[in-house]
Amino acid sequence: MTLEKQKVEVEDKEQDSKNRAEKNQAEVQEKKESQNSSEKNKEKKIVKKKTEAVVKGVSLPISTKTAAAVCKFIKGKEIQKAIKELQQVAILKKAVPMKGEIPHRKGIMSGRYPKKAASEFIKLLKSLSANANMNEIENPMIVRAFTGNASRPFGKRGRVRRKRTHVTIFAERKLEVKK
Repeated sequence: MTLEKQKVEVEDKEQDSKNRAEKNQAEVQEKKESQNSSEKNKEKKIVKKKTEAVVKGVSLPISTKTAAAVCKFIKGKEIQKAIKELQQVAILKKAVPMKGEIPHRKGIMSGRYPKKAASEFIKLLKSLSANANMNEIENPMIVRAFTGNASRPFGKRGRVRRKRTHVTIFAERKLEVKK
């Protein structure tokens, strides 16, 4: 009886190995078929060129009111020109127009020199310029710029709420106007 059991066990092992070999062959064939189908899909996919560049500043430590004024100030300008003008703001040579009870400035009704906001926006605009270069956008122009309130953390000992703002800036290719 032990010989018969051993023969049965050997036959079972041989059958198992055959089954495993068949399964492996089926898996290999499935992989080949899936690779062929993925190659066909790659041929069908057409890569679309991006038409706009986007940069998002999350929880920037600047006032939402100031950020909104700076967004309005840079909207409609080329990125490099906006960076130059914000550098002028940072060195107190050019004021950003603002609404409210704010004193008059040279050349405009009322405005301020938001140095901290200007430096944050310069960083964002440099990133936006790099993003536009990566997306091969020629003559990028700031089309949309807007702000939103971020969650405001407590200051030291929980008395003060700090300023935080989300900023999003979009740039698209500048359209040439024929005259």
